[in-house]
Amino acid sequence: MADTSNLLSPEELDALAQGIDDGTIAVDTGFNLTTRVKKHDLASEDSTLGVNTSSIEMINERFVRLFRLGLMEVLRTSPRINPSRAQIVRFGDYLKGLRPPLAVNTIRINPLRGFSLVTIEPTLVFSALDNFFGGSGSGMPGSPRRRATDKDGEPLPANWLPPTRMFTPTESRITKIILDVFFRSLKEAWAPLMSVDFDHVGSEINPQFAQIADENDLVIMSRFETESAGGVKGFVDLVYPYASLKPLRDLLRNRVQADGSEESDMKWRNELTMAAGDAQLELQVLLGTVTDQYARVGQLREGDLLFFNKPELATMLIGGLPAFECQVGMSGPHVAVRIEKATSPETL
Repeated sequence: MADTSNLLSPEELDALAQGIDDGTIAVDTGFNLTTRVKKHDLASEDSTLGVNTSSIEMINERFVRLFRLGLMEVLRTSPRINPSRAQIVRFGDYLKGLRPPLAVNTIRINPLRGFSLVTIEPTLVFSALDNFFGGSGSGMPGSPRRRATDKDGEPLPANWLPPTRMFTPTESRITKIILDVFFRSLKEAWAPLMSVDFDHVGSEINPQFAQIADENDLVIMSRFETESAGGVKGFVDLVYPYASLKPLRDLLRNRVQADGSEESDMKWRNELTMAAGDAQLELQVLLGTVTDQYARVGQLREGDLLFFNKPELATMLIGGLPAFECQVGMSGPHVAVRIEKATSPETL
């Protein structure tokens, strides 16, 4: 390869730089001068044209109603459940906000690819356990008179548990009941979009051991804040890998557009009905029709008689259009009509 390091001398390079600075050398010539460059990281996954989280939030709204009813039937408790907005975050960032012990459940949602995560805070498990055995739903393990303290002697929160604290068989059974209700409710919430089935793969108390994605991979996280009748607050997280829902992005987007169109059409129909409700229409009753020649009609005078065959039913016209067939008669001192049937549109 030829050496190009000596193509320009230092004096020539200085003169070139000086010419660019003082404007004697034009620099605004060439092609694609208006093109703007956008930084793109090939190692990251772009979510701007991917999954529409609005469709996930619609599924979550149906799920919350079903989940609350399911818990009421099984555990005799109906906690207040508030879904937050679905978020697209990195899996590593999601794990940083969690503190063990948690009921971390790895699940498989067929036919979606990969594994998903259902994370249940222990306070919800303990509250459900207390309700199951007839309590108020405010139970926590341990005695408040022996509340744990940190290394500085400060008391820890009332719902604090050691990170290595395992769930007892009874608590694990309650978790299994909550998961069964969770799966049934989520299956029904997905039903208008597609049929899904659930398999429970494994359970952990530390979310770091439930690796459904790499730390830099994107996930879609839906958090459901719960509050029991006893005032105990907790949360349930549903985490989908972004890659598992990305193949369904067109289906999810079309579903949202269809639902929005139906809602818009219904709103427009209701407004049109209200606006036209006070409109006044002219009703005419047609007893019969006569067909005759134009020359004879032109010679008609006062007192002439026209004969025609009266039909069995008269026709009621609304706005000049036939709408009903009716009987003509008397109602007290007034002439009246009784509607017998509507006129079929095919006869118009």
